[in-house]
Amino acid sequence: MQRLLIDQKNITKTQMEDVASVPLAIGQARLKLQSFALTANNVTYAASGFAIGYWNFFPTGVAGQGLVPVWGVAEVVESQSDALAVGTKLYGFFPLADELVMTPKADGHGMIEDVAAHRTELPAVYNRYTPVRGDGGEAEHMRALLQPLLATSYLLFDWLMDNDCFGAEQIIIGSASSKTGLGLCKFLAEPEARNYKIVGLTSARNKAFVEGLGACDQVLTYDEVAQIAQKPSVYVDMSGNAAVKAALHSALGDHLKHSAAVGISHWDQFNPAQELAGPKPQFFFAPAQIAKRREEWGPGKIEGLITESWKRIAADASDWLTVKVHHGLGEAAGVYGALADGTADPRDGHVIEV
Repeated sequence: MQRLLIDQKNITKTQMEDVASVPLAIGQARLKLQSFALTANNVTYAASGFAIGYWNFFPTGVAGQGLVPVWGVAEVVESQSDALAVGTKLYGFFPLADELVMTPKADGHGMIEDVAAHRTELPAVYNRYTPVRGDGGEAEHMRALLQPLLATSYLLFDWLMDNDCFGAEQIIIGSASSKTGLGLCKFLAEPEARNYKIVGLTSARNKAFVEGLGACDQVLTYDEVAQIAQKPSVYVDMSGNAAVKAALHSALGDHLKHSAAVGISHWDQFNPAQELAGPKPQFFFAPAQIAKRREEWGPGKIEGLITESWKRIAADASDWLTVKVHHGLGEAAGVYGALADGTADPRDGHVIEV
């Protein structure tokens, strides 16, 4: 099998490796990846691989080298499990490689769980796989590109509403050009009677793109943080840019009611130990909001809302997303590199067909 290893100390360094496929044990199944998406989300997985545990999903056995998780579709090509037949296709969380060996278990609700020993202590949402039908193509590509990101966008929106926006009159989204950021802007813009202003922060290069989305009441570049109105605010940070975060905290001071850290797309400008004015940033972990809602509403309700919501936002994706399909796992290194160094166009959505 082939896999793309990421240097865990310098996540821009990659190397393609060929390794022998291991024989299956009783209860296991081998899946061959067919296609997967690469986005800034995968860079966040790498940048927070130790802090949150993303390196633990797919151990490599190679010191200092990790496998970044990706969202995509794979087909069962060999099975020693009664839970998963050869030919079944699953959508879910896979390694940046051309195959995965899992220990499948039917969950009783139409989903498949990977119950491999090393995954049992990891967030359950990442261990669930959805059977898919059809021949793939654009629908599968869009799902891999947008479902994970817009699901996080919706959960952020739900969390903000759940907390009455912490009393804020404006919600500031850092890296509003990211797909998770623009999704949050769009969800926030939907309520007709909203009592908050939506402010998108982005680079000068991407300002026109964010303005064109029509979801923000105001779009500012990172150099224009001082122009943000002095009123009760929440900051939702997708980028992890330490300089921007410090400038915004300094500019708003006590007006900042909550600071949420979501992504680290600007991983090279991230500084978790920095001293900041105002409230200490708190990490938003989407699986925790899912778990909270499942406990409050019962299984299935929040999942249904997420599905309906991401599909609604994705319906106009042709206006702001250009799908670019790359063929062969060897293409992944270049795409990942552009995402990691920040040169990728935010309008592009990259899919690797293996």
